[in-house]
Amino acid sequence: MAESIVHDTHSSAKGGHAGAPQKSFFGLLKRPGEGCHPVIDWLTTVDHKKIAIMYGAAALFFLVLGGVEALIIRWQLAGPEREMISARFYNQLFTMHGTTMIFLAVMPLGAAFFNYIMPLQIGARDVAFPRLNAFSLWVFLLGGVLLNLSWFFPGGAPPVGWFAYAPLTSSTYSPGIGTDFWVLSLQVLGISSLAAAFNFIATIINMRAPGLSMMRLPVFTWMTLITSFLIILAFPAITIALVQLMFDRNFGTFFFEAGEGGRPILWQHLFWIFGHPEVYILILPAMGIISEVLPVFARKPLFGYPIIVFSGAVIGVLGFAVWSHHMFTTGLGVIALSAFALLTMLIAIPTGVKIFNWIGTLWGGRIRFDTPMLFAIGFISMFMIGGFTGIMHASVPVDTQQHDTYFVVAHFHYVLIGGSIMALLAGIYYWFPKVSGKQLSERWGKISFWLVLAGFNLAFFPMHFLGMTGMPRRTHTYRADMGWTEWNVWSTVGAFILGLGMAIFVGQIIYTAWKGRRCKADPWDSRTLEWATTSPPQAYNFPRTPIVKTRDQVWADKYDSEEIHLEWGPEEEHGIHMPDRSWYPLFAGIGLFIFALGWVLFKEPVPFIPGFANFLHLQVVGFSLLMLSIYLWALEGPGGYHLHPDKSKDPYA
Repeated sequence: MAESIVHDTHSSAKGGHAGAPQKSFFGLLKRPGEGCHPVIDWLTTVDHKKIAIMYGAAALFFLVLGGVEALIIRWQLAGPEREMISARFYNQLFTMHGTTMIFLAVMPLGAAFFNYIMPLQIGARDVAFPRLNAFSLWVFLLGGVLLNLSWFFPGGAPPVGWFAYAPLTSSTYSPGIGTDFWVLSLQVLGISSLAAAFNFIATIINMRAPGLSMMRLPVFTWMTLITSFLIILAFPAITIALVQLMFDRNFGTFFFEAGEGGRPILWQHLFWIFGHPEVYILILPAMGIISEVLPVFARKPLFGYPIIVFSGAVIGVLGFAVWSHHMFTTGLGVIALSAFALLTMLIAIPTGVKIFNWIGTLWGGRIRFDTPMLFAIGFISMFMIGGFTGIMHASVPVDTQQHDTYFVVAHFHYVLIGGSIMALLAGIYYWFPKVSGKQLSERWGKISFWLVLAGFNLAFFPMHFLGMTGMPRRTHTYRADMGWTEWNVWSTVGAFILGLGMAIFVGQIIYTAWKGRRCKADPWDSRTLEWATTSPPQAYNFPRTPIVKTRDQVWADKYDSEEIHLEWGPEEEHGIHMPDRSWYPLFAGIGLFIFALGWVLFKEPVPFIPGFANFLHLQVVGFSLLMLSIYLWALEGPGGYHLHPDKSKDPYA
């Protein structure tokens, strides 16, 4: 029985009725089964799975871009007194590398997993607000474009670091518009993150399958929920700081201008009140992925599930209480230093609890060393090294010695690459069959893993020694008699090996998606609800509503007694209701992009666009398009269509 489609036409005022499909955007927009052009389908989709794929593809592109920037940095530092690039270009590179990796690569890769996996894990048809989800995608993409447009304007990209410390960001020290691009792009990206976070919270709280209580949620879904709350609570701080910086640069205020009574240290407080929770926004999704991968490949349930969940929540709370350990050298005073040192030591406890739980999961298991498991074990070992050096920085005297040296660079990359990216790679290898119906090569996956592991350690472990011997961060060259040459050579060699491993991984993704062979729907013999449907899932995710009875429900169906088998709700008489496609999230994102670009180009001519002499025209056009799109978005009404699933695809038909 083929899928059949029944369309509803809804107006915002009169509810809906069955009938001819509602036409949108001059008839260009059609529903599934109506011959919609693939490009239009992807541009207008509100399907959480397609949005997740676009999030992931864009994040991988930015990951490659940020990696290339890092390799140029390492090539410059491979020897003493090299002049491969200028000092200014070097400053621009490390600014763009850090900003790209954090805001355009690791965060959106986590969002890609949130979008694709979380609704499936809770048995939902989609997220709570599908069009808002599409809006967050397009705003993220256009925010990334806005940031990188700075390369093409006079003065080039910002040279201020991803942290943009005042007063270096003032018009006096950064007179071009590169810093304005940085400010506005982060504000745009913040809108994307906040929209997505509210959406994920509403979805998890309100759209769980019957029987799926909070303490039956997969750990990855729990980490999605905690991370979303962190985003909502942390982003207002940096938003305030960015608005103040924008006013300082463009409207003559003096929030961070010491000569006019401002407080440059205020920027550091606001930035790190956001910046330290941001570290956990990056690492908690990784912890959730590892908590899903380890039990499957150890062939035993997750050890200490309630403690893992509770420790994740504790990390989220304590993450807001330790920001000033980034500021131990700024003269905060003995009481503040003591308090933040103690809290920094304290936050290591819930992290250590998770590591012991993961080791307990492995202990006594029938371990299979497939590629996802290798990356998961790599995460644990590398993240522990980053954690140990983090505990060292809880000591004020140690932190004072190592502050702004390459020791801190090593620590941060062991957390971010050895931690977040290792786990994200584990998640990609694990869930790729679910997303595409195809399995990545185990042989090439293991080659990629060993290259990434070896290259990563060779690149970043020597930086501990460089830092201990005094090599400062953010310097584009060094003298030959400083004793840093040998370690920098090894670090550069390791960076290129790491780059080769990542290139193999990206190439494997592209090849398998294009020409890979189909695999079983559940090649790993997995345990959670996303594996109880087809791979890839249909538009409606599940043919019928699942009714959950236990935590590892799919394993219970396979191996436990019939009393806790998964049940399914009755077939819905009118079919499954699905939301319409929409152009308006895309147009609203474009309007916001144009409006932000107009602010960046304050008092500057607009190249490439004849007839636009100054920023005001762009602002008017962008704001008008944004408001019109939101208005028409509201007038679309609930809309939607009904699908009658193909019963042959229902595993419990």
